[in-house]
Amino acid sequence: MTLTVYSTTWCGPCKRLKSQLTREGISFTEVDIERDPDAATFVMSVNGGNQVVPTVVIETPNGRIVRTNPSAREVKALLEPA
Repeated sequence: MTLTVYSTTWCGPCKRLKSQLTREGISFTEVDIERDPDAATFVMSVNGGNQVVPTVVIETPNGRIVRTNPSAREVKALLEPA
């Protein structure tokens, strides 16, 4: 299972989420959508054409879970069943 956080360097909610996940010991891959055009395109594809961050993707054996601006608690809960 992998956790990816799509973000920008200046996004306050992104910084908060990444800090909380780190504090909880949850590892993740960070992708800056301003540096990766393909990532920006993906984020827009799951957010009605908008570049909304943080967008979180959890890849599981049963498929992909995508959440926009989730809390660390929500991410942790999504990871627990796996």
